Amino acid sequence: MRFDIDSYREIADSLVRNRSRSLLTGFGVFWGIFMLLFLMGGGQGLKQIISANFTGFATNTSVMIADRTTKPWGGYKQGRRWNMTYTDVARLKIMMPELETVTPLVSNWGQEAVNGTNTVSANVKGVYADYSNIEEPIIKYGRYLNESDILHERKVCVIGKRIYTSLFPDGGDPCGSLIKVGPVYYRVVGVDYNSGNMTINGSADESVVIPLPIAQKVYQRGNNIDLLCMTGHNGVKMSSLEGRMRSIMAREHNFDPQDKDALFVINTEQLFAIIDNLFTGLSFLIWLVGLGTILAGIIGVSNIMMVTVKERTTEIGIRRAIGATPRDILSQIIMESISLTLVAGSFGIVFAVLLLSLMEKIVGSMLTDVPVTPNFQIGFWTAVVAAALLTLLGVVAGLAPASRAMAIKPVDAMRDE
Repeated sequence: MRFDIDSYREIADSLVRNRSRSLLTGFGVFWGIFMLLFLMGGGQGLKQIISANFTGFATNTSVMIADRTTKPWGGYKQGRRWNMTYTDVARLKIMMPELETVTPLVSNWGQEAVNGTNTVSANVKGVYADYSNIEEPIIKYGRYLNESDILHERKVCVIGKRIYTSLFPDGGDPCGSLIKVGPVYYRVVGVDYNSGNMTINGSADESVVIPLPIAQKVYQRGNNIDLLCMTGHNGVKMSSLEGRMRSIMAREHNFDPQDKDALFVINTEQLFAIIDNLFTGLSFLIWLVGLGTILAGIIGVSNIMMVTVKERTTEIGIRRAIGATPRDILSQIIMESISLTLVAGSFGIVFAVLLLSLMEKIVGSMLTDVPVTPNFQIGFWTAVVAAALLTLLGVVAGLAPASRAMAIKPVDAMRDE
């Protein structure tokens, strides 16, 4: 296609002559591209907000909780209580090599943590050092518990964010300070800023984490544990291991392997799969609505261009009579269509960017507890692809009107005049 100054002047004159139609049709394209980009940015920000609630939590985790039996088994009546023990940890490690981490947890709710005159209610968690593979801490000060703390049964602790701000309102590094939790004094070795909403036996920011042997003795738990947390090696689906885990635990503790109420298993892999499927469906809906709106606008552009060609039959016939080639007519009509869609679409892109930027600031100021700042903004290349899509659709919208314009014969056009 060949374009010169006169061609562009003719295109501009045509758009001005049909400005009311152009504005009406351009609004459809504007609204379509705005809807698509705005929904894409909004969906991206929403996904980040929801995903932030699972920050630091392993996506391939299973948690086992012992409860009352609901079926009789091996001479035992239903309704029997049973407890998991430390022996179960070693048993699962040996019998299930697919498991990467098998770690117990003991907790004690409603303990009072004290530092001088500052007091706060806390949840005490007794864990091993490898519990960090289950809930990954975000260490602000100091460190997490290590194997030496467990081996030597040190009275040390890692405190959550809310515990830290309540007991140390002046801020600063609290590591080395002593706090009293229940009847025992512990030395603070770390501050965990993980504030994700997906936690085990209490939120991380309200917890005091201590070595498991200390919790076992202080709270007189004997050989019993509250929870058993596991993660699988890369590529292992924890849902496929649930049957074997139930069989191993049922054989050792004498309950029906099919009694799912006796052993409650939480599989986070399934939860994350549900969330992924939710956002996959949301993305499909966004593209369906956005592209549908854009196509409606493009159809409007094609119809308006068709009407414009009909009204300019005489003009096109005269141009053909004085030497304009079909290629010149095709170029002008398609360029008019592209110009209309690009101008309207560019305004839609700019408006979507501005509105998403405003939304990002408003939502960011409201969600102060979210560990990450949600990004509602679309990327640069997304805008470039949107502009390229508009150009392509502008060409498509102009093909039918251009074909009709090229079919106009000078003699017929003069006769119509």
